Amino acid sequence: MPAPVDHPYAALGPGQVLDAIEALGFLPDGRFLALNSYENRVYQVGLEEAAPLVVKFYRPERWSDEAILEEHAWCEELVAAEIPVVPPMRINGRTLHWHEGFRLAVYERRGGRAPALDNPEVRLRLGQFLARIHTVGEAADFHHRPAIRETGVARDHRDWLLQAGWIPVHIQEAYRGVTDHLLMLLEARFADAGAWRAIRLHGDCHAGNILWRDGEGPHFVDMDDCLTGPALQDLWMLLSGERAERTEQLCDLLEGYEQFRDFDRRELHLIEALRTLRIMGYAVWLARRWHDPAFPQAFPWFGSDRYWEEHLLALREQVAAMEEPPLMV
Repeated sequence: MPAPVDHPYAALGPGQVLDAIEALGFLPDGRFLALNSYENRVYQVGLEEAAPLVVKFYRPERWSDEAILEEHAWCEELVAAEIPVVPPMRINGRTLHWHEGFRLAVYERRGGRAPALDNPEVRLRLGQFLARIHTVGEAADFHHRPAIRETGVARDHRDWLLQAGWIPVHIQEAYRGVTDHLLMLLEARFADAGAWRAIRLHGDCHAGNILWRDGEGPHFVDMDDCLTGPALQDLWMLLSGERAERTEQLCDLLEGYEQFRDFDRRELHLIEALRTLRIMGYAVWLARRWHDPAFPQAFPWFGSDRYWEEHLLALREQVAAMEEPPLMV
């Protein structure tokens, strides 16, 4: 396992967080709560005689200023289209701020619960809202955000883990063989999907990034991973269970989606391909962040021989999944 280095949040503590909020013109009351976030640092900060705020400190060196501002502009576009996302607040005309070397954004605190994805009506409404997001998404392009690159990113993930010494010696040969097979299948599934249209997306649209509010429906949060890719990227993470269950869920999502815009059924060839990219990317994400003390505390099982053996098993299961016929509705 690679040797640890100084982590990027060593200089960020409660004092710096409260000072940053005060510098923006707010009066903190001393209440301070770290929220569940690992990639960035996110805090709820209480204010004197006002509702608490949520402040996000971006991980240094992950995104350029231009990429962050593009994320913020995307949120504001969606709000202008009356789509319920939680945008960064404009303070003194800006959404991106700086304090003691950190970049930050401030958000209104918005309550809610995870959507009941076992409810067909909830799935239908989510499909409607995702279609509206994608209608805005196709109206322009990202220039500084990442894009889904078919097999290229998977090959990069595989090569980096091997070169950085993360894959245990006793499974390296098996890992190379399975990932070679996956790369071949990824190329085939993307070919089956044809010339899918790349549009701006939420990018990380799972239940944890959707707040459901009674009487209002979904509010989409955490656009930190917005990117360019196929529309399916914002749908497949809402599917779970056995094949019959996932088919039923997909039918409901697409019924709502197609009330607002067409969906290219050829993209359904990409469900397991996109899942494979996420599984491989998750392992790389943990490995690249292991020097941050928050990660060993939150993921103590990562990096062990058992973890990599189970990861290899998950990749073998993805080989089998990609060799099956895709879900079709």
